[in-house]
Amino acid sequence: MKLKIRQLHESAIIPKYAHESDAGLDLFSIDELEIIPGESKLIHTGISIELPPKTEAQIRPRSGLALKNQITVLNAPGTIDEGYRGEIGVILINHGNTYFQVTKGMKIAQMVIAPVIRVEIEEVKMLSSSSRGDNGFGSTGIWQ
Repeated sequence: MKLKIRQLHESAIIPKYAHESDAGLDLFSIDELEIIPGESKLIHTGISIELPPKTEAQIRPRSGLALKNQITVLNAPGTIDEGYRGEIGVILINHGNTYFQVTKGMKIAQMVIAPVIRVEIEEVKMLSSSSRGDNGFGSTGIWQ
C-alpha cells in the first residue's frame, strides 16, 4: 500500500517513520512561531497527500511534546479524508504555563494511516437492548 506525498514548500520534510515498527509517521513544521499559554495555532507542514483507497490519515499528538511541554493536537485525532488534496495543517494547543516555540523542521505530530469502514444507514424506532443500556459517563465507577 502506498501513500503519495507532494512537497508544497521547499523547506517541507517528507513524513517518515522514526522506527521500523512505529504506527505513526512524524510530521514536521515549516513555520517559526510562538504559542502562548492557552493559545492554539495552525502549524503548516508544507505537504499534501493522496491516501490509498478506503483509508484516512489520523493526526495525533506526540507524547514527548505533551509530557515535556503540555503541547497537544487540539482536535486529536484530526481526520484527513481520502479525497482531501490540500496542505496538511496541525492545530497545536499550549496547555502549559510557558511560551512554546515552534521551529522549522520540528516534529509536531504524528500521522497514522487507518482503514475506513463505510456503513449503510438505517433509521429505526428502537435499538436492541444490551447489558450496559444507556449508562454512560462514569457509570463503571470512579478512578481512585
